[in-house]
Amino acid sequence: MALPREYETQACALARSLEVVGERWTLLIVRDLFFGVTRFTDLQAHLDIPRAVLTQRLARLAEAGIVQRDPYALTDAGRELWPIVHQLMQWGERHLVADGPVRLFAHATCGTELAHDGACPTCGTAPPPTDIETRPGSGTPVVVRTDPISVALRRPHRLLTPLS
Repeated sequence: MALPREYETQACALARSLEVVGERWTLLIVRDLFFGVTRFTDLQAHLDIPRAVLTQRLARLAEAGIVQRDPYALTDAGRELWPIVHQLMQWGERHLVADGPVRLFAHATCGTELAHDGACPTCGTAPPPTDIETRPGSGTPVVVRTDPISVALRRPHRLLTPLS
């Protein structure tokens, strides 16, 4: 039996937020949208997600006003998730990866690597996702994927810029 996605007995904004973005695959979809994946087939191939699950998650994200369709892109509300997605990735890099970061994020304007909190140490600002570049780090990925999106993400790339 599948777990329900609603937290009906919780009167809390975190519970409401988790109802939208807390299901398996959802934050990975949001991450890929930040990385510039805009096509359904590319999302499906890069995530190895069942088509029906991806369809359902994208529909819920669209219904919640986080994603727009054709091509898939984050709305302003979806872009507000960047600090949360970034912090979760940074936490994982610090606590779950032994040999260094797999992915780095830099302030595209000045080229400085972002601090763990998402701020640019040189400029003293937290740049918006449109002004952040992602590039490979020194860590070794647990899995080296060869799909076109994974290959494209091995090159420096600005967030929210379509990969295809």
